Amino acid sequence: MKKASLMHALVHNAIDGIITIDDHGIVASINPTACRLFGYKEAEVLGNNVSLLMPMPEKEKHDFYLKQYKATGNAHIIGIGRELIGKAKNGTLFPFKLGVSEVEYANKKIFIGFIHDLTQQKIDEARLKEYASHLKELVEERTKTLNKTIKALEKSREKVRQTLEKEKTLSHLKNRFLSMASHEFRTPLSTVHLSASLIEKYAEAYGNANITKHVGKIVNSVTNLTTVLNDFLYIEQLEIGKVVPRETCFDLVLLASEITEEMQLLAKPKQKIIYSHSGEVQEINLDKNLLKNCLINLISNAIKYSNDTGCIALTTEIDDQQCIIKVKDDGIGIPIDDQPHLFEPFFRAHNTGTIPGTGLGLNIVARYIALMRGQVSCSSSTEKGSIFTLTFSKLCEK
Repeated sequence: MKKASLMHALVHNAIDGIITIDDHGIVASINPTACRLFGYKEAEVLGNNVSLLMPMPEKEKHDFYLKQYKATGNAHIIGIGRELIGKAKNGTLFPFKLGVSEVEYANKKIFIGFIHDLTQQKIDEARLKEYASHLKELVEERTKTLNKTIKALEKSREKVRQTLEKEKTLSHLKNRFLSMASHEFRTPLSTVHLSASLIEKYAEAYGNANITKHVGKIVNSVTNLTTVLNDFLYIEQLEIGKVVPRETCFDLVLLASEITEEMQLLAKPKQKIIYSHSGEVQEINLDKNLLKNCLINLISNAIKYSNDTGCIALTTEIDDQQCIIKVKDDGIGIPIDDQPHLFEPFFRAHNTGTIPGTGLGLNIVARYIALMRGQVSCSSSTEKGSIFTLTFSKLCEK
């Protein structure tokens, strides 16, 4: 009794449809899942031929297959899983997998059909097939595009090579011109500078303010042009890789003090350059000449872009981890929109006006600092001026 109850519960709650028929094809039982699949009530199916649940032509062939099996013993679907099409009460067709087993009960043959709905599986397979087809088309399209691109690249490769050769030639000519201009112009400029200084000296006896004024203009112009040529020379040397850092251990405080004294002589009459150092250590391991060039460049900019009574602060700090050098001024500052481009070659801020400059100085500073494995940054505003910070981590070994 318990086994019968268990069997009934298993069949009644099975997730697949289960139908039993006799050897004439008449439905003896059908579980709730099969009823839901075919859309019939149990009473509508019981006692009817199972072909009720089949569409044409399987409906016509079913009884023939059953008679043939009884006569010959050759199974058509018994013991073999097959995919078939079922017909619901409302005429809807749906795919399912059928497995049929044969059992003998009370001296009678009973056929049990296990029905597994394949509707969702077929939908998923169709979607997968459609996706695979779409993917194939996409791959073919991309392959065609890639092949066209490769062919275009192959055609343009020679043009690119020729263009690169021309660029190399032009770059070489540019570097040669910069080198020649920097060297060849330096001698006549030195002569002009010396002659202007002599004129000023010889004219002292005449006490003519106009002579002193115009000599001063000549000297300033020569100085500015010399600075331009020096910038071109530095850029040319960087471009061809001639600038190689030569690190030595030197007294940073002594170097900064010397630079402060030198730059004070070049400052505007009422400008002040103040230097201070913090930390017990004074020595650092860097390229002394490159660092000096950077500091002179930054202080020169501070002088140039500050008013006649401005104060420029040079500070150095060395601790166990790093060395920090700052150049601070209270000049015109740098507009915030210009700051991202500050270290680009030939870039000048929009508020520089008629103040002379090439826009190369800060680019040279940034490249020198990078060669020494340091970092340069700027904090600036048009209200408070600018602070340029150089940071290095390599110190002299104790």
